Amino acid sequence: MEAKQHSIKSLKSYPEAGGRSLAAAAGGDGGGGGYRVGGAEMEMEAKIQKAVDFKLEGHRCYKEKKFREAIGKYHRSLLQLKGIHVVDGTTGSEVNLLNQAAAKLTEEQRRSVESTEIECYDSLTACLLQSELVNYERVKEYCLKVLGHHQDHFKAMYRAGIAFYHLGDYECALRYLRDAKCREPTDTNVLRYIQLTEMKMSKTGQQVRDSGKESLG
Repeated sequence: MEAKQHSIKSLKSYPEAGGRSLAAAAGGDGGGGGYRVGGAEMEMEAKIQKAVDFKLEGHRCYKEKKFREAIGKYHRSLLQLKGIHVVDGTTGSEVNLLNQAAAKLTEEQRRSVESTEIECYDSLTACLLQSELVNYERVKEYCLKVLGHHQDHFKAMYRAGIAFYHLGDYECALRYLRDAKCREPTDTNVLRYIQLTEMKMSKTGQQVRDSGKESLG
């Protein structure tokens, strides 16, 4: 009886010490390990589904022009996906279990995770560009995340060009806008921003030349 009480006490101490559940603490290297990984796989599936649900709620809010609410939904979707990605330099059995489960995602689940992430970042940029005061630094960051997954993403190229333009980096702006033009040669918005960017670069170049003449006296 005393041995059983001691066992129960030791299990209760696990959450305070390492944040693990009773089931995880009781596992060991035997059959409990399979139970833990199975539980982690179910947790991953639940996270993916929640991420998809939040993304769809974000789309609904965007269509209703509730942009602030949409931004919140997209962020919550991305937060669900964070538990699926491997975190470098992190220790702890719970994280390791999550990584094991992530490694066993089906191809369909992997595609769902990637497409959800791309859609959320793409939609976040669309929402941010509707703001009265646009955070172009954030727009640039999200566009680059999309392009990291999908190099030929037209909207991300175009919006990255817009962001770099408003941040004053005209060379980068022109590069992304020209890439977008290659995808959609007749898009009037892209053509307009290319023209604006070239005008800014020409004006900046003229100012540099004038400054050089003044310094030479």
